[in-house]
Amino acid sequence: MSATILDGKKLAETVRAEVATGVAEFVAAHGRPPGLEVVLVGEDPASQVYTRNKQKASTEVGIRGKLHTLPASTTEGELLALLDRLNADETVDGILVQLPLPKQISEQKVLDAIRADKDVDGFHPVNAGLLASGRQGLVPCTPRGCMKLLALAGAKLEGTRAVVVGRSNIVGKPMAQLLLGANATVTMAHSRTKDLAERCREADVLVVAVGKADLVRGDWVKPGAIVIDVGMNRITLADGKSKLVGDVAFEEAAKVAGAITPVPGGVGPMTIACLLENTLIAAKQRLAKKS
Repeated sequence: MSATILDGKKLAETVRAEVATGVAEFVAAHGRPPGLEVVLVGEDPASQVYTRNKQKASTEVGIRGKLHTLPASTTEGELLALLDRLNADETVDGILVQLPLPKQISEQKVLDAIRADKDVDGFHPVNAGLLASGRQGLVPCTPRGCMKLLALAGAKLEGTRAVVVGRSNIVGKPMAQLLLGANATVTMAHSRTKDLAERCREADVLVVAVGKADLVRGDWVKPGAIVIDVGMNRITLADGKSKLVGDVAFEEAAKVAGAITPVPGGVGPMTIACLLENTLIAAKQRLAKKS
């Protein structure tokens, strides 16, 4: 069996085009574009790339994107003061603080300080609670993108056995909630789960988000399963060059799975596309409350 490769890059282009259309309609109705403010603290090279990409993607779909670059010496109080100003600015519809933050700043305090209706990352406790209770809120971007990839694969989730490997608040937990909301039977596993390989073999839908290169081997995958690999790990090859790989041993798993996401080019592009989608949703919901 040879798996269908789920092209996240192509799907992301479709989502972005839909967002661009929605943004144009929003501008026509309200006289301004949705506003997304991204905050970067420090000089982490990967974070610099991610934030530039987010700002560029925002501009391409017509969202007013602004990047705030703060030094690594920024205090928690200074960052919270900036968030207070952005929370109060009615032209700002989405706020995103790039993680990780310097050690002197509490990530939880910062995430809690962003207004829930502007929390386009979907990390605020209010949005987490809405998702857990099956109510409408802003959903974390990566799990949202994973659900779109499952739809692309033609997954029939109702009654399906789904296994999520990884229990982070960013991916694992919200992913499980979304699958439960689609009436899948969900098992949450993680790096300390006993008989992890056996749990994975039970899955019709397997989502892996642990952050360990090639953790899931080909013989862990149920024949015909849909595999969503959220991992993004940089490894060093024998010749000294580096390579990005996922949490799933792709070549092995692709021989067994029915469909699988590649790394790179699978989940990654969908995360930014869904950030843009969340910003448009946030803008619409905020203005709807005022009318």
